This record gives sequence, C-alpha cells and structure tokens, in this order.
Amino acid sequence: MLQFEGKWRYDSPGQAGSDVVSAFRELIDKIGGQSSRKRILEHFKSYFASAAGCPYFSSSDVSWASTDLYEAMDSASENAPLFIEAFHCACEELEISEPDIEMPGVERINRILTKFDAGFQIDPPRLVATRKHISIAVPDDVPSLDAQAKDAIEDALKESERLLSEGNARQAVQEALWLLETFSTEFRDESVLDGKIQGRYFNKIVEELRRQGGLQDHILQWMKSLHGYLSSPTGGGVRHGVDLNEGRELGIAEARLYCNLIRSYLTFLIAEHERLQS
Repeated sequence: MLQFEGKWRYDSPGQAGSDVVSAFRELIDKIGGQSSRKRILEHFKSYFASAAGCPYFSSSDVSWASTDLYEAMDSASENAPLFIEAFHCACEELEISEPDIEMPGVERINRILTKFDAGFQIDPPRLVATRKHISIAVPDDVPSLDAQAKDAIEDALKESERLLSEGNARQAVQEALWLLETFSTEFRDESVLDGKIQGRYFNKIVEELRRQGGLQDHILQWMKSLHGYLSSPTGGGVRHGVDLNEGRELGIAEARLYCNLIRSYLTFLIAEHERLQS
C-alpha cells in the first residue's frame, strides 16, 4: 500500500482522468504480452475492483476480461489516489510472483501522471499531492524580456518539471537554481537603475541591488540564504558537490519545495525587473 492522507480513502480528492486510465491500460497490455494475457488482466482487475469498492468476479474469456478490466478501472478512477495505488500495488505483486516479467517502474508511472497533470506523484512509499506543491506560474507575457530570455525560462522550467517527475531531485533543483542565477543577469541592463548593476554573478548582483535599494531588502536576503544553502556541500549540494561526510541526499518532496521557492523568487524578480524598467 502507498502512504497518503487517510481521508482520501473515503473522500476522493480528485479523479484520475481518462488519459491516465488509457495510459495505464496500455501498460497493462504490454505487461500482458509477456505472460498469460488473461491471468494478467484478471490480476489487475482484482486490484481495480477493490479500489472501486466492487466485488471481483473472474471473466469467462480474454475478451470479457479485457472489457471487465476497463470497467473496473473506469470505476476506480473516480478516486485518483486509490486508482494509482491499485496499479502500483498490482505491479509490485506481479514483480514478486512473476520475476521474469519486465514491469514499469515508478519513474514510468510518474511520467504518465505528470504528462496528463494527474495531480499526484509516487515518492515511495508515499503518494504526494503535487497540486499542494504546484509549480508557481511564471508570467507568460513579459514585454520587457527578449525572446531569448523567455525561451531560457520556459526551457529550464520544463526541464526542472521533467526531472522532478522522474525522481531526480538534485538535478531538478540545480536546473531551477541555474534559472534564478541566469535571470539575475537581466538586472545588468542599461535600462535598469541607470546601468548601475555591474556584478556578473548572482550574489554580487543581489548585493548591488540591495545597496541601490532597487528591491525589497528582506526578499533579496531570503534569496541569498536559499542560494547559499543549496550551493553548500553540506546543504543542497547542487552547485559545488556534496560533502561525503556531512552532506545528505535531497528527497523529492524537499526538492519540489525548493523548486517552487525558486520559481516564486523568479516571478518576483520578473515583476520587479519590469517595474524598474518603467
């Protein structure tokens, strides 16, 4: 079983969309191609029937097993956490009982959940509601930024999201931190504070902004603190390596928090850059 908020078992926090149902069904068909198709269909059907709160009955043949499985999946999809748990647990059980079958891993499941915006991710042994840590939106239309800057922001955010969905915590944070550092160089523009910002690196630029009074001092200090912690070998260790004696690995939930904090600071910097230009 996956660990998640107990109340979700009785009050659905949201549905698993039809795209998720179809994608998981495709995975089941691929699994079924490696063994007895009917036995695999019945195996998954029993888990989805349980998730839907329905009795399980064996189907008479493969065709009916396929139809009955889809109906069980459709019923279970009314509660996304139970639906995801049913698939995940069915896969784990098959991996034990039939080790010769190649099973989709958590990363593959999470890619589906991310692609179709299911609102959940598996972070074993937990199921995490990603909409509680939803990525903070960065403005789409920022007239003061050129196309190159906009493309850099969009590409880095997409890459960070992809890395998070695949469970690559440190790399996801590294991508987001790189974006914050990169965007800070926009304040070296001649149109901002009369071109007084000359620093070439994040910390220098932030310190000059603090001295010029261009932005709110306490927000800049928060940014510096987060940047310093994530850069430190005994902190996040995403820029200068990890101290093998005192460092520690980032968890995916922690990484998601850092990525969202960085996005919030980026959103603030974009707005302030626009304000200072005008």
